[in-house]
Amino acid sequence: MILSTLMKNATFLGIVALALTKEGCDALSSSSSSSDSSSKSSKSSKSSKRSKVAKVDKSGKSAKSKKKYKGPVKTPKTVPTAPDQPNPCEGANPKFPNVPCTDIGNLGQSGTNVTEGYTGNLDTDVKPQRKSYVRAGMCAVNVHWHLGAEHLSAGEYDEHGSGPSEIAHRRKLAGKATPGFQCSKYDASEAMYTKHYDWDYCTDMEVGQTYEVHWPHSAYGACGTPDQFQTPFKDGVFCLAGDENFPVDPRPLNKKVGVQAQVFTIVNDEDYFYPDLMHGMIMDGEYGADMTYYTGSTTGTSVSNEVCSVYAPITWQVDRKCNLISASSFDKLCFDMKSQRDDMSGDTYPHGSRELVSDDLASNNHARRVTEGEM
Repeated sequence: MILSTLMKNATFLGIVALALTKEGCDALSSSSSSSDSSSKSSKSSKSSKRSKVAKVDKSGKSAKSKKKYKGPVKTPKTVPTAPDQPNPCEGANPKFPNVPCTDIGNLGQSGTNVTEGYTGNLDTDVKPQRKSYVRAGMCAVNVHWHLGAEHLSAGEYDEHGSGPSEIAHRRKLAGKATPGFQCSKYDASEAMYTKHYDWDYCTDMEVGQTYEVHWPHSAYGACGTPDQFQTPFKDGVFCLAGDENFPVDPRPLNKKVGVQAQVFTIVNDEDYFYPDLMHGMIMDGEYGADMTYYTGSTTGTSVSNEVCSVYAPITWQVDRKCNLISASSFDKLCFDMKSQRDDMSGDTYPHGSRELVSDDLASNNHARRVTEGEM
């Protein structure tokens, strides 16, 4: 296999788990009273927390079953970056050309239908990586997103979804790119889907619009260093591939390179703020609770059902649900991207979406999440 041959002598780069520690200190105060205490009445203070009714989405379910973060701290207009050093990942992308889809053999393509119960027609004995990517020794090496969803999940993001822009305007935003599917959450009568947001760091973004976010992960990334995140993403994916200073990783490609995908509708509402979209998809409450796993390829508008990608088979872990996210979460993400040592400005706007992969080009190994013991 083309890609596996290139990377067979590459090393496995282990990930050092990072422990987050939270420190707190309680201030203790004490006071003593003299004999006049009998003439004074003691006072006690009572505290109460305001309860807030959970927002309910159009399906009647709680739109967010989690502790709410405070809104984002306003980031400065001047974006700081890491000290400039030679980039070890620059040019690592092998730049394999696309090929006619009749020549791909069993290299299934992405993005596919991910509706529960769906399976493609392309027969393969390759199994997707169903462990979390971090546990499998990978790290995120890039984050980018597409206008609309490249995958299809019936009733969540499909051809019946809607958004703030007519299809002609969406095509204009994407240039020559094909817009993907939209979520079914948009409601023009609710302010959070229509209220203007002043974007500081992202470009060509709309409140109320649907975007599919991708986090490419790789065991060959410069994990835990200032060079971890790269644009273009293939520089990050292949950064340490072939490095003779690392031992050979015997695992197949689909077990050490993968993409997380999560679909969002943007809202102007700080109740849906998340502080970190940089390092991977949100796995919290209903976010990331309904997943599908399969092997496929890279996506984008340079490939179709006639012209296919040979960057395969890689694992895809896709959230079947459409999720709400605040515009400020995305703007902070773009700030974080622009703060990286490598220039990620080329990914701070929505890319076009590949047309839905036909059944005959979709792998027949779509699976649900299982427990670690069953893997």
